[in-house]
Amino acid sequence: MSFAALELFAGAGGLALEGSRAGLAHRALIELNPGACRTLQLNAGLIGCSQILTQDVRTVDFAGLGPIDLVTGGPPCQPFSVGGKGRAHQDERDMFPAAVRVIAQTQPLGFVLENVKGLLRSGFAAYFDYILLRLTYPEVTLKSGESWQEHRKRLMCLNAMDYGAGLTYQVTWQLMNAADYGVPQRRERVFIVGQRRDLGLSFSFPEPTHSQDALLWDQAPGGTYWQRHGLPPSKRPVCAMSAPLVQELALQPWRTVRDALADLPEPDERDCLLFPGHVYQSGARCYPGHTGSVLDFPAKTIKAGAHGVPGGENMLDLGGGKYRYFTVREAARLQTFPDNYRFVGSWSYCMKQIGNAVPVQLAQCVITALLSTLSAVRSNA
Repeated sequence: MSFAALELFAGAGGLALEGSRAGLAHRALIELNPGACRTLQLNAGLIGCSQILTQDVRTVDFAGLGPIDLVTGGPPCQPFSVGGKGRAHQDERDMFPAAVRVIAQTQPLGFVLENVKGLLRSGFAAYFDYILLRLTYPEVTLKSGESWQEHRKRLMCLNAMDYGAGLTYQVTWQLMNAADYGVPQRRERVFIVGQRRDLGLSFSFPEPTHSQDALLWDQAPGGTYWQRHGLPPSKRPVCAMSAPLVQELALQPWRTVRDALADLPEPDERDCLLFPGHVYQSGARCYPGHTGSVLDFPAKTIKAGAHGVPGGENMLDLGGGKYRYFTVREAARLQTFPDNYRFVGSWSYCMKQIGNAVPVQLAQCVITALLSTLSAVRSNA
């Protein structure tokens, strides 16, 4: 069952790739950054979309795309990121209003939007509530001279009345840790999902499939983790955390960096034909507050930076005081991109694309759950 989709702020294509696997037929991918668009074009066959628009979402005419069932995208996170200036609506990169306008124009059955955990900071609470209200009532637009605070109050009144006229959406959100869904990376992201209210559907976010406790149990004596990786007791690191007293049978172990990279050879200065982008990058060093990801735990959050990433998230701690940067292919695996997905640009530019991406496997969980809900519409048609 295929759903026509429109991807906004497509970046390197994490959401779009999994969307195509889940059953989305993309009418267009829209991304302003030319380098990211080159990556999308290189992987157009995998994504299943040839119409890639290097354009500002606010300038695109959607009239010629035909009916759209699903709008997806990750609006730029810089206005809300802890590492940014935190200017929210005052930042010209705040594209949530643009996403609302697209939803109002295309009137999809549903939408999926993703952003950083920083969106939930207390200082942004009122504005986050405003975003959710605007997505609920996308056709109730700002009046001339009206501030967002005044607009929010007007939307709150409509919401209190359970206003149902015109285009309205049932909107839910959830903070999700990618590690809890089989991604070998601790990456917390906010997902906002909506489905048209007139459809009478109820969406639920997918339950976690993996857990830290299950990993610690698997790494304890009697577990299979170390044997699976062929590490004798003398080569096993000392674990700082104790295993739980009871095994969590319902969930699988968190996937670790070692799990994700186990079959990759050590990188050198030449590109690897079998694993494109697996090239050694020199210069990694550790100092207080700037440490890498350890092998036997999910990686730290891969970030959209290179050498200057504040916490050293893009480095690998090899043990014994040795560190090196993740290769492009390793970082892509930690974001669960397949090995045949290629990235265009220098190491630092590829790391920026990968750090900005939505983990493919996490996108799979959310999009598949929404499409399962929306399938009821097609079944009853």
